[in-house]
Amino acid sequence: MVDPKQNQPAEQRLSEDEQRERVRGQVEDIVRSLSREGVTIHWYGENDDGGQSDDPADFVYLYRAERILVRDRDIDRVRAALDGGDAAEGLIDGVTSFELPAGLDVLAALERLDAQLGVGVGRPDTVVHVTPRVGTCCPATEPEVEPLDAVPIPTSDVSAQLLGRGVSVSVVDSGWYEEAVAWADWLQGVTGDAETIDPDDIHRYAGHGTFIAGIVRGLAPSAEVRVEGFLPNGGAVLESNIVVQLLDALQRGPDIISLSAGATTRKARPLLSFEVFWESHLRHVKGTVLVAAAGNDSTRVPFWPAAFPWALSVGALDANEERAEFSNFGSWVDVYARGVDLVNAFPKGRFVCKEPPNTGVERKFEGMARWSGTSFSTPLVAGLIAARMSRTGENARQAADQLLKRARKQARPGVGAILREGDT
Repeated sequence: MVDPKQNQPAEQRLSEDEQRERVRGQVEDIVRSLSREGVTIHWYGENDDGGQSDDPADFVYLYRAERILVRDRDIDRVRAALDGGDAAEGLIDGVTSFELPAGLDVLAALERLDAQLGVGVGRPDTVVHVTPRVGTCCPATEPEVEPLDAVPIPTSDVSAQLLGRGVSVSVVDSGWYEEAVAWADWLQGVTGDAETIDPDDIHRYAGHGTFIAGIVRGLAPSAEVRVEGFLPNGGAVLESNIVVQLLDALQRGPDIISLSAGATTRKARPLLSFEVFWESHLRHVKGTVLVAAAGNDSTRVPFWPAAFPWALSVGALDANEERAEFSNFGSWVDVYARGVDLVNAFPKGRFVCKEPPNTGVERKFEGMARWSGTSFSTPLVAGLIAARMSRTGENARQAADQLLKRARKQARPGVGAILREGDT
């Protein structure tokens, strides 16, 4: 059946039971998707009292079974503390995937390492995802139908067509749907890893990266945009895999990296592979900035990598410049930008809703969609940085710093620093 309420935000119609059902389905989808790659995924959950929960609706983080991540320098002492195990795979300089001794559970191994070597010496190989923690997701809603002639939101006026010229933006996401160029001329010249989409059955999170590229181009029409296809499996990937791909992307020399994915973690510790990615690689590249989604859990719990001090973390505003009800928040969120009801290019075809309250509802997409989440406020900020760079001659870090100064001057009580579409 066709959705009679397709223009109403889904989140406003979710009961608590429906939210929990939604999360269960998304967790199961991630586990199933990564299992097709031969990877076993477990999850850890907590109930409201802080005790461990066996309900996936309470999950805090997902992680790879049988392996942990350790710094290269710690391999020998980790092996000694665990009475065995060994390096299974080198990732990027400084961090290794360590295979545990047979029969030793990941969480039990980490507790032992915490006690003997210190908290954080060993960490899970966490799943980084565009799907949820408790309650909502990134994106915060499933895509909604817009007519083919819908005006993109955000968009620049004709006089701004040179904004972004000479600036390179790497969108780390689901890949690039080139067919969209036929009806979305603002995507002309975008490149990337091809995303395969069946128009008769558009899969979950399909077109996510293309939609994001469109947002960047809406504010920086002349920017060079490449969409990297790092999140093909249910919108999820192991952190150990994505940092290898991030390093590949970094070697192409982008000014801005836009990442609309992340994770909450064990004991709220930073993702080890991203920690090393910064220490060994990104901090040595002058001017490049990583713009990362703050997540859609409506919590102040850190969402990584956005919570790193070196990342520019972006929360979401609604159309009234209030913090979106789904957006994460807290002192680790640098800035908020519009992330509700953004409009951009989307694959043409048939999409069947996977999440309550619209499970089973069919939507017929004509090439444009409306979508919400910190997934989309993030490229809005990336686009503002690109636009400012081309206007001022600043590098990405300098442009980001100046925009943050402006955002702090526009801070709203109860929200924080904010950026608007015209702030270049």
